[in-house]
Amino acid sequence: MSTILYFDCFSGASGDMVLGALLDAGLPLAELEAALGSLMVPGCRLVADRVLRAGVSATKFRLIEPEGHAHPHHGHRSLAEIVTLIERSSLGAGPRARAIALFRRLAEVEADIHQMPIERVHLHEVGALDSIIDIVGAVFGLHWFGADRIVSSPLNVGGGTVRSAHGQFPVPAPATLRLLEGVPAYSSGVQMETVTPTGALLVAGHASEFGPMPAMRVERVGYGAGDRDLPGIPNVLRVIVGQDDAAAGAQRVVLLECEIDDMNPQIYGVLLDKLYAAGALEVFYTAVQMKKNRPGTLLTVVAPPDARDALTGLVFRETTTIGLRYQELQRACLDREIVVVETAVGPVRFKIARRGGEVLNASPEFEDCARVAAERALPVKQVLSLAVQAYWQTRRE
Repeated sequence: MSTILYFDCFSGASGDMVLGALLDAGLPLAELEAALGSLMVPGCRLVADRVLRAGVSATKFRLIEPEGHAHPHHGHRSLAEIVTLIERSSLGAGPRARAIALFRRLAEVEADIHQMPIERVHLHEVGALDSIIDIVGAVFGLHWFGADRIVSSPLNVGGGTVRSAHGQFPVPAPATLRLLEGVPAYSSGVQMETVTPTGALLVAGHASEFGPMPAMRVERVGYGAGDRDLPGIPNVLRVIVGQDDAAAGAQRVVLLECEIDDMNPQIYGVLLDKLYAAGALEVFYTAVQMKKNRPGTLLTVVAPPDARDALTGLVFRETTTIGLRYQELQRACLDREIVVVETAVGPVRFKIARRGGEVLNASPEFEDCARVAAERALPVKQVLSLAVQAYWQTRRE
């Protein structure tokens, strides 16, 4: 089984909410302090307090800075300064590279929004020490859990306006909106910023898919508190950690489908080859009757979920369709291996399919049987029969 971590963003997400939820789910504060110690000003402390948000117990993560130190929201650092801080940190190579990549992504967004070279970008609110701790700490925490798969719900972005270093903006703020490109988001109507740039950066930068909570055996649940306690609305981010509970042999796949009734039929053979070359697991065509009583072809493609975008682009580029449906499914597969069986007419490869160690199917490779039949001047059906007999004889012996 594999470990799944699910972000439940029904009240949005921020950097401190992510880190609070990870701590609440079991990330040891001492290990977090050890990983972040070199980033902090002397005298800084990390605090994880128990608080209530609309009656829900949650962890509120905070960075406490020494008296006399500049207010955390007054920090303005360039990307190069932040990268230098991270490179000098005690993080491992993997989390360090991920943290730098996230800040680089944020700087690219800011540079594009303000139309300036990335070298001139100064990260205002996110360049403050507490935000750097939030982002780098969350990267460390997610690495600590070692999830094989990170999934997120759609993000509740809130509403109203928010004040930033550049003025008053509608929610979500411009940087937040850019960081959420391609990510499902909505507003519940609450008039406050519920997804911050740090929250958008962390969730969008780690989740490989978005949707409802996947099938899993829940092992840990953590609640990370936001700053405000809203009446009747738990201002928390929930993190759920568990093990994939899919049936043995099950695989997640994506199913792509579209109907085509106006394409040169010679293209279908070329399309099939290209789809397999691009990562499709199965491709097949079905004759269908379409609107206006026209005969058409249903194209069906089964593929790994991470191949969906590439295969979608290929279908649009190579066919005349203007629309494509997709859905994620589970499929059960038997364990398979290829073995060579010596028969009375020569060696033939067999595809063996097992479940729980039990052989359920044994099929000779047709190409091998056709080759042997041609070499021995025998009917293919006779070679197929001899091969099957030889396999089961070998099994009995």
